[in-house]
Amino acid sequence: MSNDVFTPSRPAPGRTRFTTGPLPVLLASALWGTTGTAATYAPASAGALSIGAATMGFGGILLCLVAGRSALRVLRSAPVGLLLTGALSIAVYPLAFYSSMALAGVAVGTVVTLGSAPVFAAVVERVLDGVRLDGRWALAAAVTVGGGVLLITDGVQLGDAGGAVAGTLLGLLAGLSYAMYSWVAARILRGGRHGSRAVMGAMFGSAALVLLPVFAWTGGPLLSTGVGVAVTAYLAVVPMGLAYVLFGAGLRHTPVRVATTLSLLEPVVAALLGVFVVGERLGAMAWLGMAGIGIGLVLVLTRR
Repeated sequence: MSNDVFTPSRPAPGRTRFTTGPLPVLLASALWGTTGTAATYAPASAGALSIGAATMGFGGILLCLVAGRSALRVLRSAPVGLLLTGALSIAVYPLAFYSSMALAGVAVGTVVTLGSAPVFAAVVERVLDGVRLDGRWALAAAVTVGGGVLLITDGVQLGDAGGAVAGTLLGLLAGLSYAMYSWVAARILRGGRHGSRAVMGAMFGSAALVLLPVFAWTGGPLLSTGVGVAVTAYLAVVPMGLAYVLFGAGLRHTPVRVATTLSLLEPVVAALLGVFVVGERLGAMAWLGMAGIGIGLVLVLTRR
């Protein structure tokens, strides 16, 4: 049987269920956590829109090429409304996310985006799928989001009030976009007709049709130096191409609200890289916040 076709089966207990569901999502989140550090090496003149459009535009083309003909089968057979919703959500996400970080700061933009995504995902699943939310998920989400708030309040300077408000609103838009395209991908995957590479290739390849023109308009400074080209290649291949293949595989066996909660590992990885690679310093509240995120992730992973 081809790897591009997913045949629904009962998940195996214990280790197998973890390795096929939460583990790929956690690995993807860890790779996403490297984006902020990588972006610090981009030319100073490169704007947020160009970095976001390059990351998911070129990455989307890469995912589509890796999927090959299986992505075309998704485009031909999946509901048009679902595909359009997913592609437009993907196109909005990087533009809103990187602009949020540029206006409100990397830490604030990251945590607002990822902290709001589990809430949006839960609302989407409740409204569109009728999923009943339980108290354990609510506790895990509250602990992880609270940990994220502690992580960013320790010595973070918001700058001007207007930029902080605009950045926060854009972060919320990015969180909603992330939740929506995750839900669309999971919905198509659980139909059982297509594999994760095919679905991700079709969705992200379609989004690239919107993102690459944005890059053509804004991306000159990013490609003006060899370092900028290297940063673009890394962002497109690793935290975009590889990470979203892992994320799509994990979505087969992980509810969207749980997957988006697990993605809160990303700001922890970003903060640790900031300390040990970039040379930033974190105070006691930030370390306490990371511990809170860790506790929340454990609550999600140990649920029955």
